[in-house]
Amino acid sequence: MEKNASLTADALELLLLNQIAIRAALEELSLWVNERGSVHIHENVMGVLRALDVNADAISASITELRE
Repeated sequence: MEKNASLTADALELLLLNQIAIRAALEELSLWVNERGSVHIHENVMGVLRALDVNADAISASITELRE
């Protein structure tokens, strides 16, 4: 793997790990909000988290391709 592709893959992987951590924190907060009766807010957050999951899959695929 060439150096630029390796550096790009490493940077993307760190961003992906940050995204996963932020997603987990948002989900915990959303569950807490849901338990206190704000179902609408919880549903909105869960919709956004689904988008993050789709994007995380695409980022992961890009990392894999860069490392090949």
